[in-house]
Amino acid sequence: MTPDDTEDQPSGDLTIRVQAMPADMNAAGDVFGGWVMAQMDLAAGIRGAERAGGRVVTAAVETLAFRRPVHVGDTLCVYTRVEHVGRTSIRIRAEAWARRYLRPVREKVTEGVFVMVHLDAAGRPAAVGAAPPPIAP
Repeated sequence: MTPDDTEDQPSGDLTIRVQAMPADMNAAGDVFGGWVMAQMDLAAGIRGAERAGGRVVTAAVETLAFRRPVHVGDTLCVYTRVEHVGRTSIRIRAEAWARRYLRPVREKVTEGVFVMVHLDAAGRPAAVGAAPPPIAP
């Protein structure tokens, strides 16, 4: 994958918004990539559980590309969309966009694909059912 600087709109539904704080900073003064990835994983889990209608776990991160740094004070907005539903798994694309602190600027900072697996009450992979009805805004 290569960065696409022409993208100015997120793809998918806004799933999480969170402000990066000083505790999230690495020694170089930027926000830890692991923190960004964790927010994306949370968002994929939310989207996956909504689609599966039950518990999901992260089975894989197929791709993850860090495009730009996130800075303390930025609001990280994670957008998700279901790309594919298998028998027990759901493939979800996640995009993280930073709303720069006190500036009217939004930039895509990270993108990736997460594979979530639906589990039954015993913790075993379970079939993903039909799509639930959409949630009203």
